Amino acid sequence: MFEVISLSFAFFFGLAVRRVGLPPMVGFLFAGFAINAVGPALGLPADTGAILGHVSHLGVLLLLFAVGLKLRLGQLAQPQVLGGALIHSAITTTIFSFGLVVFLRLDWSTALLLGVVLSFSSTVFSAKVLEAKRDIGAFYGRTAIGILVVQDIIALAVLALYSGQAPSPWALALLAALPLLRPALHWLLDVSGHDELMVLAGMVLAVVAGGAGFQAVGLGAEIGALVMGLLLSTHSRAKEVSDALWGLKELFLVGFFLQIGMSGLPGAYDLMLALALVMILPLKGALYFALLVAFRLRARTAFLTALNLTAYSEFSLIVAAAVLTDWTVPLALAVSLSFVVAAPLDRLADRLFERLAPWLEGFEARRVHRDELPTDLGAASVLILGMGRTGTAAYDQLAGHFRAVGIDADTYRVQGHAEAGRNVLFADVEDAGFWRGLRMSSIEGVILAMDNIEAKESAARALRSKGFHGPIIAHALYEDHVLRLKTAGATHIYQTMNQAGIGLADQAARAVERDREPAGFVEV
Repeated sequence: MFEVISLSFAFFFGLAVRRVGLPPMVGFLFAGFAINAVGPALGLPADTGAILGHVSHLGVLLLLFAVGLKLRLGQLAQPQVLGGALIHSAITTTIFSFGLVVFLRLDWSTALLLGVVLSFSSTVFSAKVLEAKRDIGAFYGRTAIGILVVQDIIALAVLALYSGQAPSPWALALLAALPLLRPALHWLLDVSGHDELMVLAGMVLAVVAGGAGFQAVGLGAEIGALVMGLLLSTHSRAKEVSDALWGLKELFLVGFFLQIGMSGLPGAYDLMLALALVMILPLKGALYFALLVAFRLRARTAFLTALNLTAYSEFSLIVAAAVLTDWTVPLALAVSLSFVVAAPLDRLADRLFERLAPWLEGFEARRVHRDELPTDLGAASVLILGMGRTGTAAYDQLAGHFRAVGIDADTYRVQGHAEAGRNVLFADVEDAGFWRGLRMSSIEGVILAMDNIEAKESAARALRSKGFHGPIIAHALYEDHVLRLKTAGATHIYQTMNQAGIGLADQAARAVERDREPAGFVEV
């Protein structure tokens, strides 16, 4: 009965909110509240919460493992990451703690702990949104994830302090041995093949080696899963592992959102407190924006990062369950409502920035971050936007005939192309500032090879508004994308699967024709 009620409620609530333009995760939260309200009357087992807790834990571990696969250790050492995380946490903790003491008459110890957990942002929400938008590799996505990782490390220290659980003496030995473990982990992935063993290898590394291994020495299962992903991020099959685990991760994360909703039914006081916390969210986001601009990030990057981080952290529920049981329901409601508010804003982030750009860009520093310098295309005649597998294949095919230049928003991918001898530059094509400063008088044709359909539309419109009249070539996965790209200004659209089928058919026809040719005769 547990699986019948949980899956049915999750599906229909998720479908309902999607019909009104909200992401399904919001529906899963509402489904959790609904299950809490009517589940017992439908015969829901009493241990449903514990089962969902186990499922959600697996989902969080797989999500953080997948995030680690797309990270680099150098990202955490960036000034805007360390400085942004530490300064933001210090300021917001102080403000929240003082407010809780003054307005709710809490003791300083409880207020300080609540202030700390409310200062953090949701790792699960942010990572899930970035993955859905394929922006974890983008500069703002990497900045957001880096800040979240630093916050998670602080969170583990806070939880250990308040719960009285300190890492064991073996924790230091484990951390010291991690660099030595990397070759063994890479070998394990190599021998796992490409089928179900690869999926199991990913599960073992995330849940067993990372989750259980780190938890056994008091370092936290979540950090362990993230570290395992980081150790494998340089492996050539890291993306393949992430893609293979995608379905499992998404299914288990449904349990995470259901569990938040099932934390308890809110009363009037809980609702008022949660609404008050949600009303403070804009100030939390504004502080992120101010700090990131102070670290010389462009206004658009700072805005997108701040918007992605404007949601309360699920860590508050972990702390509440451990040491603040009276606060479980209002915190669960506050986290849920923050997701409801942040989800549609994240989806409309680019449109919001376009409207606010004239005002927000006034806060930019004169000297911008080195990863956001203007781009000069030189004497290239063909521009390729998006240098993943498709863009790289197009670049290599054209390089012998044209001067090609590639653009990508992932600095690590750009660095790899530069080492391979390709002319690839870093830029975010969805940033209006990039197009304003771009000189492309020598460009004769443009290829749109990004994954995101919205990014392709935005680039096509920007090219046309800039006065580019040459051909714009793009690939599309779905039929409805073809019309959208043509409307945006693309001139040649190729449906990826159709073209793959046509290519296979051409190869087959040539092979059959060769076999039909009569064998040569030998004259006697």
